[in-house]
Amino acid sequence: MVGGGHNGLTCAAYLARGGARVLVLERRPIVGGACVTEEPWPGFRINTYAYLAGMLSGRVIDDLGLARHGYRTIPHDPEAFLPLPDGRSLTLWSDPVRCQKEIAKFSQRDAAAYPRYLQRWSEVIALLGPVLGGPPPSLRQLAEQFRGPDYERLLRDLVLRSAEDLLSEWFESEELKAALGFSACVGAFTSPSRPGTAYVLAHNSVTELEGRAGAWGFTVGGMGRTTEALAAAARGFGAEIQTGTGVKTFLAHDGRVVGVETEDGHRIDSRVVASAVDIKRTLLSLTPPELVSDEVARQLRGFRTCATTLKFNAALRRLPRFSAKPEVPGPHHQASVMIGPSLEYLDRAYECARAGRLSDPPFAEILFQSAADPSVAPPGHHTMTCSVKYAPTRLAEGAWSDHRAAAADLVLGTLEEYAPDIRETVEHAQVVTPQDIETTLGMTGGSCFHGDLTPDQMFSMRPFPGASGYRLPVPGLYLCGSSAHPGGGVTGIPGRNAAEVILADLRQAAHTSG
Repeated sequence: MVGGGHNGLTCAAYLARGGARVLVLERRPIVGGACVTEEPWPGFRINTYAYLAGMLSGRVIDDLGLARHGYRTIPHDPEAFLPLPDGRSLTLWSDPVRCQKEIAKFSQRDAAAYPRYLQRWSEVIALLGPVLGGPPPSLRQLAEQFRGPDYERLLRDLVLRSAEDLLSEWFESEELKAALGFSACVGAFTSPSRPGTAYVLAHNSVTELEGRAGAWGFTVGGMGRTTEALAAAARGFGAEIQTGTGVKTFLAHDGRVVGVETEDGHRIDSRVVASAVDIKRTLLSLTPPELVSDEVARQLRGFRTCATTLKFNAALRRLPRFSAKPEVPGPHHQASVMIGPSLEYLDRAYECARAGRLSDPPFAEILFQSAADPSVAPPGHHTMTCSVKYAPTRLAEGAWSDHRAAAADLVLGTLEEYAPDIRETVEHAQVVTPQDIETTLGMTGGSCFHGDLTPDQMFSMRPFPGASGYRLPVPGLYLCGSSAHPGGGVTGIPGRNAAEVILADLRQAAHTSG
């Protein structure tokens, strides 16, 4: 197993549970990949990259017994808080009736439509959940899941329409559309006005936490507790995990991958190699060139691995005071705080990034995990993580290392418009750029999702037609990371599905040789 992120660990645990002898090689000194919690300042446990729980497959949690290994979660309530520049705000609660009262402050019509929207979205989740959880469907198989005129319209909406068009069909309030449309910008370098983003919105809504469908929340102790539990489960089933060991290249014999050579020159032989790193690094950097056909190389060049996010992480002396809700602490500090008052604002941010600049002004999703989970900060102090968009892979002028201080100032300056005392609360701060993500985690382009989550790069087309079933077009080599179906997010599904394919192939090989 190459790569000890959450999918690599999931795959390793299932393989070991199935009787395979498994060795996980992780280049970094810790496991977890993008799903880690680190302590850049004493006592502050920071979710450096991934920051929200809710997408991890319930089947993975149960099959691997993650609760026995310390995995616990706290759902958001309220779910979202959208402060506005004029001092108003919108809070979305898990209770639909309470939500309606909030929405009615902006539109009585939208408040009346909101329960119908939730019902429609529950139908989307019910249809997409099995599709995303199972093997990658072909376009024909996908269409068969949406039979009848009503579901055909739904399929059209998800695959062909923009999130803005979909939300505008339901609601008139720009504020509500902004609060709901944030998810359409997660995992793809695109704007909510672009066709296909309705699918991105749907993909990021297939969540479940503590039995609540569509819910998000925190992993107690930080996101790293997720991968610590996965690693403990894998070891419990007999897998060996070796950190601080990078892979230089895959070894080949007679056109087949038969092991790896580590960066320190050691050879490790194996019947199969499963790669949890992204598809471009897997086939273009680690695989001997003679095993990768020109056609495969061409398709890989067309696979988009665009960065979308800059992380601004901070240790706080206290929670900030929002002009729209001065209460400190308040329920809104436990929500996902959304900075971005309209879809048009998000669209302008995207156009700025298309020109090669960090969006100015940016939009951001802010989490104060310590407000709900005091274990991640010293007593009386707090943590803040900001997912800031859009941050392009490459800047038009200069390198990201030259713009770190300016990025921090831009983020704080933007937050000041909503929380005027934000600079006073910051004790320490950390800026994580797309270049940092690419260098530290080895993710091509700084894409934490191992490739954009747009419809043309999903299902049987992920990572490209003919390589979507976790078997790559190189014998002995499998893909178990987020470049495989169903894509990015801390789901564990690519790792689980790949393990099932690998175990089936190993059993078939044993039967044939026997």
